[in-house]
Amino acid sequence: MGRPMAAVPALDRRLLRRARAARTLLVADAAIGVVAALLVLAQAVLLARVAARGFGGATLAEVLTPLGLLLAVVCARAATVWGFEVAGRRAASGILSRLRLDLVESRLRGRASALDGVESAEVATAAVTGIDALETTFARYLPQVVLAVVVPIAVVALVASIDLVAAAVMLVTLPLVPVFMWLVGRHAERRARERWQALALLSNHFLDVVRGLPTLRAFGRGREQSARIEAVSEEYRSATMGTLRVAFLSGAILELAATLGIALVAVVVGVRLTDGRIGFEPALTVLVLTPELYLPLRNLAVQFHASAAGNAVAARMLDLVEDAGPAAQVGVSPAGALRPIRFEGVSFRYPLREVDVLRELDFELEPGELVAVVGPSGGGKTTLLSLLLRFAEPTGGRILVGERDLASLDVTAWRALTAYVPQHPTIFRGTVADNIRLGDPGAGDADVREAAVLAGADGFVSQLPDGYATRVGEGGRPLSTGQRRRLALARAFVRDAPLVLLDEPTADLDRESAALVGEALERLSAGRTVLLAAHDTELSAHADRVVRLESGRALEPAVEAA
Repeated sequence: MGRPMAAVPALDRRLLRRARAARTLLVADAAIGVVAALLVLAQAVLLARVAARGFGGATLAEVLTPLGLLLAVVCARAATVWGFEVAGRRAASGILSRLRLDLVESRLRGRASALDGVESAEVATAAVTGIDALETTFARYLPQVVLAVVVPIAVVALVASIDLVAAAVMLVTLPLVPVFMWLVGRHAERRARERWQALALLSNHFLDVVRGLPTLRAFGRGREQSARIEAVSEEYRSATMGTLRVAFLSGAILELAATLGIALVAVVVGVRLTDGRIGFEPALTVLVLTPELYLPLRNLAVQFHASAAGNAVAARMLDLVEDAGPAAQVGVSPAGALRPIRFEGVSFRYPLREVDVLRELDFELEPGELVAVVGPSGGGKTTLLSLLLRFAEPTGGRILVGERDLASLDVTAWRALTAYVPQHPTIFRGTVADNIRLGDPGAGDADVREAAVLAGADGFVSQLPDGYATRVGEGGRPLSTGQRRRLALARAFVRDAPLVLLDEPTADLDRESAALVGEALERLSAGRTVLLAAHDTELSAHADRVVRLESGRALEPAVEAA
């Protein structure tokens, strides 16, 4: 689950670097923390002065001025607490929004999930639950670190100016709290990581069950899956309760350490007050300041446990963000996709497999040519398209676009020149027009309709209750496999990219739907370079040239289409 986080109070350095996105607000938090420390000192001095004069027989008029100042300090301290919270949350909001966006961009930029071992449910959990859990880290934990450093230093400094012996006792007892935090924190972070692993397992399993509900019902295996979900949920419950037990235990230990420290200071001050070596007002000032010495550290421990869940997933989430690596810097123009594309000795092997899917593959795709790649299932046709889309990188050989290595081109710019129609196109929640406009967000209504006409989709779309405004996707009107394929082709038309990649566009379609897709394919190939992965020999007949893949190699010479 990624690199382990260091014990309290260290954080992943990559996470701290991302705090720079809200540096102004975090600096404001630190400034407010300094003001809060000064107000703590002022409150203690004024409170001791009012109490000492009251016990000395002073009238209300005589203590009215320090009493008014005390009230003003209390109000100012409340305002700093409010400002502290607001600044911290605004900083957290900016940082977490950027982090969530980086996570999405990295998944779009990086390899396909099937190639990097990352489950989609884990990504979703990290993007929602994991990042939300980090809010406490930035909104409360990091600001509390400022208070835990500034306030004790200010308190000890003021006490040292009043009584060196009491200050020495504070310096001796104060490290007890951080030491216990460190000891308990090592166990707490391990528990938090176990809880995150259990949550990721639960998310992955639940998503698999939801996706496979029709199959499970058809085979009557729903009861077994219910039992499995119950078992995984029990593991998550057990991990959560273990985390809570550690949190409660650490709270009791830290309270005991702080109480002992306060008691020792109180005993020392009491003895010195009895001996007359310290006055009543200075002694009362020290006693009032002593709880304030330990309070920031105790609050820091509380915030650590509140943010432990977020800290536990931070390393894994940042691994997901940074796994894609930096994008290439070499740009590519639209003319680049109209240059010959050559596979030179290209090999590829999936993780955990013992043999290559593609082995020293050599063939060339000429500009404006429609090439059909045929072969048995598992023969590498989809892998070939994935390599061209940069979802994966060759494990051997190279792919050239003109004279440039595809790996050196900017991946975003390259994909902008490519239209892709997958074997199982995804229809997103939204209108039909929104789904077609996925190919070109700036396309107008006329462009969307024209693309649908070219893809052979306008006929069925016009018959929908609201036409192009009909809601489809999750919770919307269901579409047949053929209708989904034609909408995917409409996306390719509206994108108007010079390079088109199609993966089994007629798979599982009836003869009529396959014929409509074939006609759309002929219109789509006009003026474009098209690479088609297909089983259908009738669809291959539309190609200028057919390349057969056998055992990961291209059949030489290429077989001409009929």
